[in-house]
Amino acid sequence: MSISEIYDIYLKHPVVCTDTRKISSGCLFFALKGDKFDANQFAEEALNQGAAFAVVDDISVVKSDKYVLVDGVLKTLQQLATYHRKALKIPVIGLTGSNGKTTTKELINAVLSQKYNTYATLGNLNNHIGVPLTLLAITEDKELAIVEMGANHQQEIAMLSEICQPDFGLITNVGKAHLEGFGGFEGVKKGKGELYTFLEEAGGTVFVNEDNPHLQDMLKHRKFKETIFYGSSGKGLVNGKLLANNPFLEVEWQYKGGTFRVKSQLTGTYNFENILAAIAIGLRLGLNADEINRGIASYAPQNNRSQVIKTNNNTVIGDFYNANPSSMQVAIDNIVKLEATDKALILGDMFELGEESLAEHTAIADKIQEHQFKGVYLVGEYFYELKDKYPYQFFKTADACKEYLKENPLKNQLILLKGSRGMKLEVLLEVL
Repeated sequence: MSISEIYDIYLKHPVVCTDTRKISSGCLFFALKGDKFDANQFAEEALNQGAAFAVVDDISVVKSDKYVLVDGVLKTLQQLATYHRKALKIPVIGLTGSNGKTTTKELINAVLSQKYNTYATLGNLNNHIGVPLTLLAITEDKELAIVEMGANHQQEIAMLSEICQPDFGLITNVGKAHLEGFGGFEGVKKGKGELYTFLEEAGGTVFVNEDNPHLQDMLKHRKFKETIFYGSSGKGLVNGKLLANNPFLEVEWQYKGGTFRVKSQLTGTYNFENILAAIAIGLRLGLNADEINRGIASYAPQNNRSQVIKTNNNTVIGDFYNANPSSMQVAIDNIVKLEATDKALILGDMFELGEESLAEHTAIADKIQEHQFKGVYLVGEYFYELKDKYPYQFFKTADACKEYLKENPLKNQLILLKGSRGMKLEVLLEVL
């Protein structure tokens, strides 16, 4: 069956499911394969639960005309998503970066939704499966889409760009994330730069933080239909200044001789550039200053990203959805700048650093020594290797740290809680 024929089926059944635990009546089930599962074996179950059709690539499971047999289910899902994206004929903003992707995506969506009926990537659906699912969830009434693209190795952003065909693109930054998969920092730049390559060839528009020298370097020898800068130097479309960070950010920005101010619900000086990116995109897409400020001010971070959490005993900066050396460094810099009598760090291991892991965890431990903290608690196997070298509290697991903090509670402190998702640092909130 051709993609156009499958698309006709999709138009009649426009809800896509890939998990038999989440089947909805009349959906289109795609039987994806994983390292430890083959959903072809669950296609019959999906149909029995109410799926209209099951897309499979194993002929042995086909029992009726409710099965759509294809060469590869994943490839078909991706091709169908691109087919749908082209049929929608709406502007798509694609964004990637080492840090701040999701927050920036949410800020852009908060801004643009003041004027447009938008759709943005839900949660963290930003990989080779998540991006197609995002596109296939966009309904005909939407006027604009914001698609987040994540990657941990070369050619992944190139592939995702081909799938979602963005008209506009943004790389938030490049940092020391997924070093193992990318092959070092230069590999990160090359991998993230694949979005620039796509947009250059497609005649697209890029938004660039003029204050970031790595992004400036990645622009060399590239020509785009349109390049829009934002930053603090005064040379770009929008020029901004950070007014306050106690703990929420207040930003002043200028555009065409006008000066505007906005108070956000975000903490972390590193979010200043993310706010400016959303402002620049809003301006380019025709929003006025009031609409943009309303969008920025309305966004309240969730999912353990740049959240200020007031507990009965402490104030916690919850930024533990993920972590890498670059984001860890700026998070420490941020808490140093905040006003508080007593401050503590609870930091978890950073994953996917390969041969650089020991050096990068050591660099974080060294950075901590540059400042005075009431307490420092380092959690995870990688940090634990440093226990004989530094005067901190070390724990192999979050549960071990939790038991310690039960017996030795923290009170009236400003606490940075940050680590990689796999460290599950959220278990510590109930004892903070």
